[in-house]
Amino acid sequence: MTGRLSGKVAIVTGGARGIGGATAIQFAADGARVVIADIRDADATETLATIHAHGGEAVFVQTDVTDEAACANLAERAVAAFGHVDCLVTCAGILQGAFVPLDDFPLETFERVQDVNVRGSFLTVKHCAPKIAATGGGVVLCIASGAGVKGGSSSIAYGTSKAAVHGMVMVLESRLAPQNIRIHAICPGSIDTPLKRDNVRDGAIASGHDPEAALANAHLASPDGVAKVLAFLASADADYVRGTIFTR
Repeated sequence: MTGRLSGKVAIVTGGARGIGGATAIQFAADGARVVIADIRDADATETLATIHAHGGEAVFVQTDVTDEAACANLAERAVAAFGHVDCLVTCAGILQGAFVPLDDFPLETFERVQDVNVRGSFLTVKHCAPKIAATGGGVVLCIASGAGVKGGSSSIAYGTSKAAVHGMVMVLESRLAPQNIRIHAICPGSIDTPLKRDNVRDGAIASGHDPEAALANAHLASPDGVAKVLAFLASADADYVRGTIFTR
């Protein structure tokens, strides 16, 4: 396949579904060879099938992003499969503890969310950035959120974790630039993903409303739109873009 990402190799964590799944499909459509990293075998198989059906190239590497050995393996497997790595997109994330008040918030829930969202982003960047540098440079795209960056969140843990991801990107920007690696934090809004759908339902239940009616009136945006933004950012066309990007 040819396109603006032709010849590029991209790793997408959380690439089985949601924003990650849409991104994997979009990147492949734009010519990239894609490594899907996720713990969800069935969803990953469906996403792979979609990519292959349209003539794209992709492989699945089962990866728990909280496990450093697994993240190191992901980077090595990507190089073994396609020869190099040009782009990393960190979409893996969870939202737990929505609408739980501070004095009732379980420590284990707070820690679990930080493990996946913050530790997972850190570990994948840690092990994939050197592979990108080895090709002469590329792009790292970390999914943060409006939550914790310019607004609140239904979950104390989630908002905190996304603020941390955003902060990590701000610190890494100047450190990766000498290696010709451009890094961005991307902050989506209300996107139609399984995570957001569950969040809308939880909010309705917490306030005594019908969860399905709330979902129908939520006006969630398609993850395909975010995927298109990410594909642009991964391309040479975005060479002059810097900093944080907010989407719908």
